Amino acid sequence: MLSNLTTGFIGRLRARDPAAWFELWETFGPILRAQLHKWGRGRIGFETVQDLSQETLAALSDAIDRHDPNKGARFSTWLLAIAKHTLGGEIDRRMALKRGGGKRPVEFDEAWGGAHKGASPDSRFEQSVFDAKVEAAIRLVERECDLIEFSVYRMRVFDGKSGKEVAEMIGMSEPTVTRRLQKVRELLRQRIGEVMSKYSFTQDEYDEAARNGIDPNPSKAADALFDEAIADIYHRQMALRRADEAAKVD
Repeated sequence: MLSNLTTGFIGRLRARDPAAWFELWETFGPILRAQLHKWGRGRIGFETVQDLSQETLAALSDAIDRHDPNKGARFSTWLLAIAKHTLGGEIDRRMALKRGGGKRPVEFDEAWGGAHKGASPDSRFEQSVFDAKVEAAIRLVERECDLIEFSVYRMRVFDGKSGKEVAEMIGMSEPTVTRRLQKVRELLRQRIGEVMSKYSFTQDEYDEAARNGIDPNPSKAADALFDEAIADIYHRQMALRRADEAAKVD
């Protein structure tokens, strides 16, 4: 069964809620563009990739309510299948223009059926989808926290500074730095659980957080491992976004 968060989000997409569509774009746009670049092998430019990634998410918005959880297909598999269908449609269109005609484009349900039965996303794409979910949770927390609180977490976790260094830079005691760090960490754990629930179609997907060192109910001793895992994901996502920005310039 899908979670209430997932079904609620699907309802927003079906109602054509612009904010729900933007959530998809903000969260998964970079990894879709990276995947489309990879498939295109340099034969399609950034503007085409941009259009195709938008079409992919628009198609997902239209088709997501047709997902059957009993089939056990992951969110990442669904996302990749739609991206393949969108790119395939663009290739078919180009070939038809060259020939002055062409075969009928494959309908989404046909493409989805083939993708579901065929190759599934590789481990790298699965990791990218997971990382995107965690980054979405980080953005939520950054918006909820005041500037000082999130700056403490950023400097301690993302920048790797010591508690003493952060205390001196911000002008507060080390115990206060520790308390603020813990507050943001606990909020981040909560938001990660919510994001995983929203964008997970299977229990296996929801359990990915624990497998990646981000246990929603850890012991205090696991805090350092949690922060380390979050930092690794954050830096991978920042590298992905820098590459995405660079592609626009190129």
